[in-house]
Amino acid sequence: MTRRPAARRRGGGARTGGRSPARRRYPVRRRSRRRGGRDGEILAVCVAGAVAVGLAVAAVNWLLAHWWLLLVAGAAAAAAGGAWLHRRSEDARWERARAQGLRFAIGQLDALHHREFEYAVRDLMRRDGCQDAVQVGGANDNGADVKATDPAGRHWVIQCKHRRHGDQGSPVGTPDLHVLNGTARQLHGADVVVLVTNGRFSARCAPLARSQQLHLVDRRTLTAWASGSRPLWELLPRIPPPRRPDAVP
Repeated sequence: MTRRPAARRRGGGARTGGRSPARRRYPVRRRSRRRGGRDGEILAVCVAGAVAVGLAVAAVNWLLAHWWLLLVAGAAAAAAGGAWLHRRSEDARWERARAQGLRFAIGQLDALHHREFEYAVRDLMRRDGCQDAVQVGGANDNGADVKATDPAGRHWVIQCKHRRHGDQGSPVGTPDLHVLNGTARQLHGADVVVLVTNGRFSARCAPLARSQQLHLVDRRTLTAWASGSRPLWELLPRIPPPRRPDAVP
C-alpha cells in the first residue's frame, strides 16, 4: 500500500492550497477618544461658566461694599446728559436765529460752487418757514435740486442753475425747463415748480414757463429774495392756493 508524501500530508489540505488562513481585520475603535474630547469640552465650558459667575458675584459684592461709587457715577452721567441736552438746545436756538436772519448778497451767491448754491437755496427756504427743505441735487436727481414744503402745505421742487459769471454767463435755455417740467410733478409730486439762477434766461423761457405753469427766478428776483426777508411765494405770481384751508397763504 502506497503512502502519501509527508509534505502533502502536513500542508493543510487541498482547500487552503497550502496557505495559512487570512487574518480578519477589525476596525479600530475610536469612540472612547471622541467621548473623551467631548467630556473635556463640557468640562471647559463648566469651568468658564463657574469663573464668570464667580467674577459677577465678586463685582456685585464689591459694588455693594462701595455703593457710594454708584451715586457718584449716576451724578456724573446725569450732569453729562444735562450738558449734552443744553448744548443741543443752544445749537437749535442759534440755528433758528441764523435762519431767521439769513441774508445773501448776490455777489456772495456768484462766488459759490454750484453745489453750495443749491445749499444756499435750501437755507433760504428754511428761513422762510420750510422746515423740511432738503438739498437733493446730484447724479440721477431727475431735475430736482431742492425740495421743500411751505407753511401752507404746498410742495416745492426747485432746480438750480448757477452761473460763475452771473448774468454775463450763458443763459439758461428751454431744454432745462423741459426736463424740469417732465419730472417735477410726475416724479416728485410738486405743487410749485421753480427754476432759479443767478444768471439770466433765454428769451424763449418765459413763454414756455407761463404755458406750463412753471416759475422762473432770475438774477433780479433772486437778489430781492436772498437779501431781503420776504418769502419766495410772495415774490412770484400765480402761486397755487394753500393745501390746508387754515394755512396763511
